[in-house]
Amino acid sequence: MNERDPIEGNSTDPDAAAENENVRGVRRIDRVPSASNPGEALRTVLNVLDLKPSESAGDSVGLVLDGQERFIGTSYRPPWQRIFGGQVLAQSLVAALRTVDPARTAHSLHAYFLRPGDPEQPIEFAVERLRDGRSFSARRTHALQRGKPILSMITSFQLPAEGIDHYAPMPDAPDPEDLPSLEDQFGHIDIPAVQQMLRSRPVDLRHVDGSIYISPPAQKSAHQLVWLRAGDRMPDEEWLHIAMLAFVSDYTLLEPAIRAHGLAWGRPGMKVASLDHAMWFHRPARVDEWLLYVQESPSASGARGLALGRLYRRDGVLVASVAQEGMLRVPPK
Repeated sequence: MNERDPIEGNSTDPDAAAENENVRGVRRIDRVPSASNPGEALRTVLNVLDLKPSESAGDSVGLVLDGQERFIGTSYRPPWQRIFGGQVLAQSLVAALRTVDPARTAHSLHAYFLRPGDPEQPIEFAVERLRDGRSFSARRTHALQRGKPILSMITSFQLPAEGIDHYAPMPDAPDPEDLPSLEDQFGHIDIPAVQQMLRSRPVDLRHVDGSIYISPPAQKSAHQLVWLRAGDRMPDEEWLHIAMLAFVSDYTLLEPAIRAHGLAWGRPGMKVASLDHAMWFHRPARVDEWLLYVQESPSASGARGLALGRLYRRDGVLVASVAQEGMLRVPPK
């Protein structure tokens, strides 16, 4: 279970954000120099995705134990005290990739978040070969800490093939360069967690209709658009961009369910946790170039919210689809 804490801020207007913070008695400061270091944060994440065999005696595809191939990984340090769910998704995908013919690329994954992860502990990834057919391969990956699974995922891979081709068109959206970055919005706020978030953010996120980190949305809506890209240039390897696509897909996805009810991440006592995550990779994309994340929440009930997402390249091509259900517990006012 990827439970999250509301540590980030909101408002496309920096002065409005400052007013909200001053109401809470938070001191406004001048913009912190070098508050965001996206290049270093991204390099940290890329190093975290470079899994190693679980024992030094293992070969390049991992050490086979009990019919499984095992890898070991660490975590990058987000400001909250749990592992970011997108990280474990991406690492589990990389572990599965290490056991598949490189000619076969991931086309879908289906995962369940089972327990919160501890960023201070290593993660072991146990990969089971479920099938290797003429065109498709399937792998089951368990991400383990202290001998218990924190995530369980099945990934399917396919050889390149020709066939019919269509996709839903990308909606109109303003250019990302015309939208404020997180540092533009919150670089002046003197809260250690906010400043740590800005320094450790490996992805540039820009909400089209304003973020809901601190303040509720101006209008209730079960839809939102977010531009995103990696914080710096990435290597060219296709598998790494696929893994980073899984990483970034966990950002902001449950926000339409929160936005639909006029809520903000900063509401005291609100608890949000990812429960499961499914993703389909349609076409290649570079994650260090702008992607438009089109998100909606068709339903919320039983303290759970469902969110759907589509990721588009800037030229309008659909590259991936995403679905996630999350726990949403909102305390009374």
